[in-house]
Amino acid sequence: MNQITIRRPDDWHVHLRDGDVLTGVTPYTARVFGRAIIMPNLVPPVTTAAMAEAYRSRIMAAVPEGSGFTPLMTCYLTDGTSPIDLADGRAAGIFTAAKLYPAGATTNSASGVTSIANIRRVLEVMERIGMPLCVHGEVTDPDIDIFDREAVFIDRILTPLLRDMPGLRVVLEHATTIQAVQFVEAAGSNVAATITPQHLHINRNAMLVGGIRPHAYCLPVAKREEHRLALRRAATGGSGKFFLGTDTAPHARHLKESGCGCAGIFNAPHALESYLTVFDEENALEHFEQFASLAGPAFYRLPVNEDSVTLERSEVVVPGEIDAHGTTIVPFHAGETMGWKILSTN
Repeated sequence: MNQITIRRPDDWHVHLRDGDVLTGVTPYTARVFGRAIIMPNLVPPVTTAAMAEAYRSRIMAAVPEGSGFTPLMTCYLTDGTSPIDLADGRAAGIFTAAKLYPAGATTNSASGVTSIANIRRVLEVMERIGMPLCVHGEVTDPDIDIFDREAVFIDRILTPLLRDMPGLRVVLEHATTIQAVQFVEAAGSNVAATITPQHLHINRNAMLVGGIRPHAYCLPVAKREEHRLALRRAATGGSGKFFLGTDTAPHARHLKESGCGCAGIFNAPHALESYLTVFDEENALEHFEQFASLAGPAFYRLPVNEDSVTLERSEVVVPGEIDAHGTTIVPFHAGETMGWKILSTN
């Protein structure tokens, strides 16, 4: 097969940032994806419906005319989140979902939830109204190895939470481990997971072999090869429980290549081609549309997109860096040659 056409996909996990970077990176997502779940971890975070509505307006100002792109907004949960504001924001069509960041787990998560008990009333309301909870599934205890934080979160937090609230609809975002795959597969239809392109392509060697490579660093970090292979099986197997969520996360080159080495991989420019490469390598092209275009809308109870995207086999060199409206960003696959390119969107 040298060409493939699928329903226009959606990206169920996107960081667009704000200001000039927002202006620079939004077109890369909007040119391919019909909708995207927008992460709320700005500074300050998007914690109310009014803030989400204002952020959506700033995003729409950066969307190229005629793209047909729709941002889907999320609420950044804190220990003090108002269940009433959350429910009202959902009813008004402002909030599509809410995002759980354990405090200190990742970029701009300092205002996140310090204990799941502190948002009990919020979660009860979400369960009642059927509002999805998007979860950054890592504990932040300093005594837990960073490579074990997802598995421990599943055992300590997510399993008891779903036992107590069996109707809560949960997306375990950017799954990275065998334990995450097994958990989602064993759970009910109210539990799903997104998988990023980077976690399908790289293992932890990519960060460390030949020197520290900050552009392969994201959170959750890439794990051992056995986990990468489990994710590839889950993504390409045709299950409706796993779907596309890039977790594209732009950081300026000088911040990635610094003492901070900020966590995040900017994959938006060639995300769909990156995913398709994996499905091609796994001889699973027949399942690509399910993963990219159908499973996500089904979980979020939204219609599939009416338009389509066609890709063809063709060599495309990914640039070494991208100018995002004045900010230099190194994209995923920088300098590599991709074997697929987007031919048309219509």
